[in-house]
Amino acid sequence: MPSFSFARGEGFFLFPGTGLSFQRRIAPQTKDQMPKSCLVSLAIASACVSNVFANFADTVVNYATGTGFSAGYIDPNSALGEPSRVTAGPFGGPVDPFSPPYLAEQLVSLGAGGSLTLGFSAPILNSPAHPFALDFIIFGSSGFIITNGDFSGGGVTDGSLFAANTGSTKVSVSADGLNYFELTPSLAPVVDSYFPTDGSGNFSLPVNPALNRGSFADKDLAAIRELYSGSAGGTGFDISWARDSSGQPADLASVRYVRIDVLSGTAEIDGVSAVPEPSVVSMILAGGGLFLFFRRRA
Repeated sequence: MPSFSFARGEGFFLFPGTGLSFQRRIAPQTKDQMPKSCLVSLAIASACVSNVFANFADTVVNYATGTGFSAGYIDPNSALGEPSRVTAGPFGGPVDPFSPPYLAEQLVSLGAGGSLTLGFSAPILNSPAHPFALDFIIFGSSGFIITNGDFSGGGVTDGSLFAANTGSTKVSVSADGLNYFELTPSLAPVVDSYFPTDGSGNFSLPVNPALNRGSFADKDLAAIRELYSGSAGGTGFDISWARDSSGQPADLASVRYVRIDVLSGTAEIDGVSAVPEPSVVSMILAGGGLFLFFRRRA
């Protein structure tokens, strides 16, 4: 059983033996705050429309736990399909940047030397037309630390994270499942770090990678979502960063496999999504607009 405390503003739940922790904002929840269906808000409606076009990892090719992984979080199938929008259990509720996923059925853990290779039924396209030129997004279990002690719904962060990987990772891609190309380490960000998941956002829309810890200082949930601009968070990657063994660009038009290696530290993976073409994003936004139109007429 997890232990927890709210004394003196603390709001962290600890899972002994796993290395995992999370903080849960405790607040009265109404139907509008608990997204039990796609008819909760325009953001959720748009996200549900996006699922029609979404391309999530759907196959586990290989998984190795590594050393120092979180005990009990060893089912690689937890990384398949859509990342988490809500959590269940005694501390369940909407997933947002202050309250990330924490259940074993939502996350798979990788320790130092561990790796996870996932496959996609449809190719992930390498396109400079994608938002910020990012082609796929990896979602983890990090969350923003509430630094003002308000866990009742008015939490504010200084931009620091909990449950994030403080070590290093390597991400590689492949078109055929045989030949893998590492993304340039100086360009590829650490997996399971920025940006914490917001389950009300679009899992196929990356966050502006120019944002950093300082960008979120003194921000509450509404301000964080404004910076996310409709995204569900996660860490974005560009296939153009792939290099061959000689350090030259791999020039991959598309890939169907993503491999995550943890070199140090521990990372939890909730899912991987492809970024769709801009025309598909326009359809997603149009779907959200139609929802709002018909809801107002109802």
